[in-house]
Amino acid sequence: MAEDPRDWEVETRLVRGGMARTAYGEMSEALFLTQSFAYPDAESADARFSGEKPGFIYQRFGNPTTQVFEDRLALLEGAAICKATASGMAAVHAALFGLLRAGDHLVAGRALFGSCRWIIAEMLPRFGVETTFVDATDLSAWKAAVRPNTKVFVVETPANPLLEITDIQAVADIAHEAGAKVVVDNVFATPIFQKPLELGADVVVYSATKHIDGQGRVLGGAILANDVEMFDQSYRDLLRHTGPALSPFNAWVLQKGLETLE
Repeated sequence: MAEDPRDWEVETRLVRGGMARTAYGEMSEALFLTQSFAYPDAESADARFSGEKPGFIYQRFGNPTTQVFEDRLALLEGAAICKATASGMAAVHAALFGLLRAGDHLVAGRALFGSCRWIIAEMLPRFGVETTFVDATDLSAWKAAVRPNTKVFVVETPANPLLEITDIQAVADIAHEAGAKVVVDNVFATPIFQKPLELGADVVVYSATKHIDGQGRVLGGAILANDVEMFDQSYRDLLRHTGPALSPFNAWVLQKGLETLE
């Protein structure tokens, strides 16, 4: 019987998660520096592009090296799906824009990384999204901020730079009662110390630039979820057509960063 990676210890997941060796049997993950892929015939190309058959098409849509990083991070997080992005802010931007439309309302904890706060306070209102900031440690503030058009709660915990701690499960209960999704920025804790999806979050975002790389080498980000249907509806086309794809080289470096995350 084949091993189930979900049964592996954390140390094994960090090193072996998502590993897919080629026919050459390499010990270290292969680095596929290619922007596109070849097909044996026109029919095969058509089947790939139409989605009838699985496979890689174009680096902006997916890459074998990037997929190893995505699968490894998903395994650590306990997520059903992960898509990597070129930076943490690309992940935050996509996570919010994929869930919101003009006329919607978003509630966010007031203690946020500066660029995250800018997107919520300055950018989203330009597209007709109303936003409210609350004391993330005060559950009554989250409840009071809910409106009929509230669609998303944003939580960053521990928050950067004040390290405020938010009760993810309690906030998720409030959000879901209101019919809203919960997006958690888990950059500080990493999946080693906190798994927001297990606590009720719908979407988790990372700046892999920080602790996942761990050595100040490359930029990267990720969006993860357990609801694959929701993820595909919210993010598949957005990520394919707006182009925040992570480079294969950065994905390979981030794989190495995960090996020493613990």
